Amino acid sequence: MVQSTFAHLLAPLDLGFTQLKNRVVMGSMHTGLEEAKDGFAKMAEFYATRARGNVALIVTGGIAPNRAGWVAPFAARLSSKSQVNDHQLITSAVHESGGKIAMQILHAGRYGYHPLAVGPSRIRAPINKFTPWALSGKGVQKTIDDYVNCAVLAKEAGYDGVEIMGSEGYLINEFLVTHTNHRKDEWGGSFTNRMRFAEEIVKKTREAVGEKFIIIYRLSMLDLIPDGNLPEETAALAQAIEAAGATIINTGIGWHEVRIPTIAAKVPRAAFTWVTHQLRQAVNLPLMTSNRINNPYDAETVLARNDADLISMARPFLADPNFVRKTQENEIDAINTCIACNQACLDYVFQKKRATCMVNPFAAYETELVATPTKKTKKIAVVGAGPAGMACSLQAAKRGHQVTLFDQQSEIGGQFNLAKRIPGKQEFFETLRYFSHQLPKAGVNLQLNTAVDASMLLDGAFDHVVLATGITPRMLQIPGSSHPKAVTYIDVLQGKVVVGDKVAIIGAGGIGFDVAEFLSHADANHPSIEIKDFLAYWGIDPNNAVRGGVANIQPIDIPSKREIYLLQRKNEKLGARLGKTTGWIHRTELKRKKVRMFAGVEYQKIDDEGLHIVVDGKTQVLAVDHVVICAGQLPLKTLYEPLQGKVPVSLVGGAELALELDATRAIRQGTELALAL
Repeated sequence: MVQSTFAHLLAPLDLGFTQLKNRVVMGSMHTGLEEAKDGFAKMAEFYATRARGNVALIVTGGIAPNRAGWVAPFAARLSSKSQVNDHQLITSAVHESGGKIAMQILHAGRYGYHPLAVGPSRIRAPINKFTPWALSGKGVQKTIDDYVNCAVLAKEAGYDGVEIMGSEGYLINEFLVTHTNHRKDEWGGSFTNRMRFAEEIVKKTREAVGEKFIIIYRLSMLDLIPDGNLPEETAALAQAIEAAGATIINTGIGWHEVRIPTIAAKVPRAAFTWVTHQLRQAVNLPLMTSNRINNPYDAETVLARNDADLISMARPFLADPNFVRKTQENEIDAINTCIACNQACLDYVFQKKRATCMVNPFAAYETELVATPTKKTKKIAVVGAGPAGMACSLQAAKRGHQVTLFDQQSEIGGQFNLAKRIPGKQEFFETLRYFSHQLPKAGVNLQLNTAVDASMLLDGAFDHVVLATGITPRMLQIPGSSHPKAVTYIDVLQGKVVVGDKVAIIGAGGIGFDVAEFLSHADANHPSIEIKDFLAYWGIDPNNAVRGGVANIQPIDIPSKREIYLLQRKNEKLGARLGKTTGWIHRTELKRKKVRMFAGVEYQKIDDEGLHIVVDGKTQVLAVDHVVICAGQLPLKTLYEPLQGKVPVSLVGGAELALELDATRAIRQGTELALAL
């Protein structure tokens, strides 16, 4: 698609007392820097980098207004003047970079993972082991005061505004629905009472900060819980929030405890903007929409059809801080697109690691990963154009080295060319598009269809050799492993094998789940390709006319036409090691497709009858047409020994350590090596 202008996306927005220079907002993301040593200095550069990329407004990660509102013990909060100076590091850096920034005030409510958590009622969240304390009447008033105090301190710290988090199942959202609010006082019962908490917070905040201060309210427009709000209640709340003094209303979709994907790659792009559009007739405030908008074309389309006034994108600004600038310069192919994998952002945060980005390891490491021009140009050979090789080649060439990138295949990508074939992982095409654009632009000499031997790399041809040759599948050491029924996952995903109607998959790691997804969808359209199909598949009312958008709506299953067995040796839940934020989606889909899963499996042999196994001490034969081996990988580094001692040589990615197609590690390692050469 060719588009020379983005008239709606790049148009300014007048808020009366201030103006946003375009319609793109960097949405709130927790990075882990909020609680890290020297974290505020690092966050200052993180946000300043995005401000220099011309985003109109930045919203920080959630900051608690009091201790009870912590997401976890000692999480970031702003409740006293002693904490203001830290925040001024951020606001000063952003303003010096020409940007605006709002601080999100987030009270975790019953999602707080600590014993001090509170809620409107004493009802434990299914994703938390701590039961919240029910706020007393005085506690409710004190909490409102704490929100206001937090906003006043944010203004003192130099923020241009605040976003009051009222969605995703956090405290304010908990007051709004009978799912979590069983109170009998003036804060419970009727919807008028239940929404008073949100209304009072916004009203009193506006009174305290004055008129010339942005107040964004993030409103849950689609709860996705059966006893969530009706659309008329959502409209009434929006009108009350407008009357209370909000500047902008942002869109929240789904509670965190809901088992419906809202931001993963399986969600179609811009899948929920229609929900924002429904609120257009209710209020006059600018509306912001969000969730799975990752490119300027879709963002422009959403605005052009009047779904919203502003686009909120969070993870796309991890992937590329210059998203807006590149759009303004019509360099769309130069945008490093967010692929919604969640692997290095949300999954890392749940592991208490610093968030970053699979496709952009510089994200949240701006003060530590610094690319500087080389002082001495080297001739560098990179063998293997997979994730590690592409990243290393690009960054080395950008620094001024002469880089030749070899690959024996006819296209770049390596294992990404397998990943892109998996239903729900089509976004990998975007990463390949990015590198296809960037490598030649940086001056990389790309040599495809080229099998490299050691002689090509010696005799002074290169000053340094990087082996990014990837992996080879580990074969199963059981009788019959060479039987025609036994095939590798690579052969299956590359279409070299026509897999039969009955198949066993050995190995239930990420690759095994991907192969099961691939085989279960091979003869049917993937349900998340079209928004209407996605909504039907997950049981979401496309008219949002029922409570929470899901009440009494049954999901539509699409069973697999194949009979599939997914097996693993470990005696633990299959998929236990998959990503925290996406693993449940993979497990749910395979169960709904009737994929049969077995743990604690002993493999005996493969023969004409099929796969012989022992489960729970009982021998059985799976009469399958094929057995797909997903039993791990081994590093492919046959060139390493012939080069050692003759030329400086480095191993990166799978060639150095073969792990479950760990592209995050591969890209980061390739990047770090390039910066050190």
